[in-house]
Amino acid sequence: MILSAFSATNLHYLMGGLGITIAVSVISIIISFIFGTLFGVILYEEVPYFSRTVQLIVNTIRNLPLLLLIFFTYFALPKLGIELNAFTATVAAMSVFESTMVSQIIRGGLLSVGKGQSEGALSTGMNRWQTLWYILLPQGLKNSIPPLISQFISLVKDTSLATAIVLTEMMFRSQVIYGQNPNYMIPMFALVTALYFIVNYSLSLLSKWFEKRLSL
Repeated sequence: MILSAFSATNLHYLMGGLGITIAVSVISIIISFIFGTLFGVILYEEVPYFSRTVQLIVNTIRNLPLLLLIFFTYFALPKLGIELNAFTATVAAMSVFESTMVSQIIRGGLLSVGKGQSEGALSTGMNRWQTLWYILLPQGLKNSIPPLISQFISLVKDTSLATAIVLTEMMFRSQVIYGQNPNYMIPMFALVTALYFIVNYSLSLLSKWFEKRLSL
């Protein structure tokens, strides 16, 4: 009975959900890294008025539940004339939320670079933006890799929240499978656990690879 939970039909259906989970994660990671880095630089540079506005937005969003943002993008935005399907709504909500988290990590990475680095660059004739681009940002990003990977691992796990808006990702599809037969619940939980572990452990290995490459 338990082995029948792993039938070809069920596995094929579940792997389709894993593909959606990975797609949401990859797209959200890319978008949040780009905007999070931009926001982190703005916060680090302390641009008058502009940085304070960004800080207010970041502090507001990062202290909201991610599920609330998912509900807002899927249920509330259509009331404003913006229709999003479950996949797009999830990516949008997660990208916005993760961008604010990434911005704090990037800002911390930049702050971890010694002031002597920027002072030395400025003394050689570089302007502030050249110093940021060529000296501070590469070192800041390197210092940010471990917390960034931890944040992205959390992002992968948080994709399961999209079951609330019926996104047919991996967790949702596992519920469909064991909903047909309660005896499939534990096998499905075990398999989903293993798949999440594989994906997130792969991210951890990728983090170590990046750190080694950057240390060369």
